[in-house]
Amino acid sequence: MESFMTIKCVNSDDIFKDAQEIIEQTRNNAYQAVNVAMIQRNWLLGKRIADEELKGKNRAEYGKEIIKKLADFLTNKYGKGFDFSSLYKYVRFYKEFPEILDSASPKFYLLSWTHYRSLLRVSDKTVTENHFRITI
Repeated sequence: MESFMTIKCVNSDDIFKDAQEIIEQTRNNAYQAVNVAMIQRNWLLGKRIADEELKGKNRAEYGKEIIKKLADFLTNKYGKGFDFSSLYKYVRFYKEFPEILDSASPKFYLLSWTHYRSLLRVSDKTVTENHFRITI
């Protein structure tokens, strides 16, 4: 299987078409690389928060407080994207898709972070587990 970062350069009789193809391939590769990094970051943050929640005696309250404090810290340090709601989604992402980063195959990157966010909105857990999981 070719890596998604492979760029094919075909010399045709049309330099304009060839240049356009190179630019579009590299642009798509950049989008994919960012998506992969976001999926990994969000899953790892969710895992780390979930691990921290297990240390609390009253897990629900402790977890909520940890997420609030972490959201304030990360938002002050990095800006948007780390508010309470986002961090909560990351924890749900980790819990709903615990095998994502354990996969040896890059096929799990077929979905974008936006797709995973949409799947997290599905309230019927059976539908999520049976119909939307990526099978490798």
